[in-house]
Amino acid sequence: MTLSDVARYRFSNQLIARQTARTPAEVVAWLGAMQAQDFLGAKWSVGLRALGVSDATVDQALADRTIVRTWPMRGTLHFVAPGDVRWMLALLASRVLAASKGRWQSLGLNDNIFAQSQKVFRQALHGGQLTRNEMYQALERAKISTAGQRGYHLLWRNAQEGLICLDAPQGKQQTFVLLDEWVPPAKPLQREEALAKLVLRYFVSHGPATVKDFVWWSGLTGKTPRQVLR
Repeated sequence: MTLSDVARYRFSNQLIARQTARTPAEVVAWLGAMQAQDFLGAKWSVGLRALGVSDATVDQALADRTIVRTWPMRGTLHFVAPGDVRWMLALLASRVLAASKGRWQSLGLNDNIFAQSQKVFRQALHGGQLTRNEMYQALERAKISTAGQRGYHLLWRNAQEGLICLDAPQGKQQTFVLLDEWVPPAKPLQREEALAKLVLRYFVSHGPATVKDFVWWSGLTGKTPRQVLR
């Protein structure tokens, strides 16, 4: 297979050369997870891959909960399908969280503070949504400092652990909701089943690709996908 063949197949499988999807939900579900740290760029990336999808269509998909924006892999914001959020977090978050312990220690964050933040967020978000600033204010009222990057890491860990996710923005402000109120419950997957599902989803929608490509995309170690591929 030549390099031009690889490029041609990738453009096709990633829905750039063949726009068979008709909704943001179809695009996101096909690709598994789409980088969404840059919100405007992420919406453009979805629209590029679907027929008749506009900026407003992607906003509506977020509001309708047919796509979800959260931190499922590599500690980075992505668009994911609602049915994929929980099993992806269960499979991928632990490694990212373990790598962050040193940073939390330097910020004076510990398990007790994280547990307190969970209680604050559950109460503050029950039945509604809050902006990032309002989330920080709720923490401060509970005597939990958000100084430096503490506020961000409290939000980030609670999202990684499946308590919260992002709602559609209010202007330029991020908004947050309780994941359990936003996304219907789903049956948990065994680790081996979740890993196989992720590997299959990636290579079908991104291939031709290598294990190294998958490792970079997922944030897993090189040894992990080989358990499925061998």
